Amino acid sequence: MRRLTGIALLLLGATMLPGGSARAEQPLKQNNYQTVNNAFRPGERLTYNISWSRIVDAGIAVMEVKNGDLVDDHTPTYRLTSTTHSVGLVEAVYPVRDTVESIVDAETLASLAFDLQELHGKHKRRRSMIFDVKQGTVVSRLNNDPPETTRIPPHVEDALAALYYMRTRDDYVPGKQMIVDVNDSGKNWAVEIHVMGREKITTPAGTFSTIKVRTFPKYEGVFMHTGEIYIWVTDDRRKIPVTMKSTISIGSIVATLTKMEGVSSVQ
Repeated sequence: MRRLTGIALLLLGATMLPGGSARAEQPLKQNNYQTVNNAFRPGERLTYNISWSRIVDAGIAVMEVKNGDLVDDHTPTYRLTSTTHSVGLVEAVYPVRDTVESIVDAETLASLAFDLQELHGKHKRRRSMIFDVKQGTVVSRLNNDPPETTRIPPHVEDALAALYYMRTRDDYVPGKQMIVDVNDSGKNWAVEIHVMGREKITTPAGTFSTIKVRTFPKYEGVFMHTGEIYIWVTDDRRKIPVTMKSTISIGSIVATLTKMEGVSSVQ
């Protein structure tokens, strides 16, 4: 049952994260690619249906962009949130409530803070991170454990911010790859985004021209398997995730876009 509900982390950008220690930490490749955010603005709200092989509904996830508080009285921020709750049989047998929040610099999209609160059945977990971009460190804490400090490179993202940062990239070229540096669970990860090609995708939210990408390495941990993970994003400047899929031994876990609100029009 955890495999069905684990898709919640797929919507956080954890498509690119291990969530466990089964794989070795990947050396960073110093992602110095500078982007300009023409993809999203505060007010955007995306709703997804979570299912097993598009047969059994498992949950609903909502991703939102909001204005955050000023940092140091002058730096504007975005508050990125993702909330997930189980439905149907999953809700009856193994209820899930996940809330994730990421605070990023509104101009550079650099991660400033991250907070994850999970309720899976009777099990609760909280993980928080505070990023100090100037000092090049992040302080992480799991539940009530002592905080841990880790060095980070100049441009590193938390799990949720990574997905939004990926949307701002304008170098989606079939056959090429992009690098996104991510910090999670006290480790830095160099994540390769392989651009596979273009496809037409239809969901309850409409029909979209999309670009299909695959993440690498194929991490274990979150889904407790080593299957492929794919994301289809709109083939325009917004790069909205339309479908996200993780293969498992008995099918796949799929996140399907069902509703878009506050999405900017394509110029």
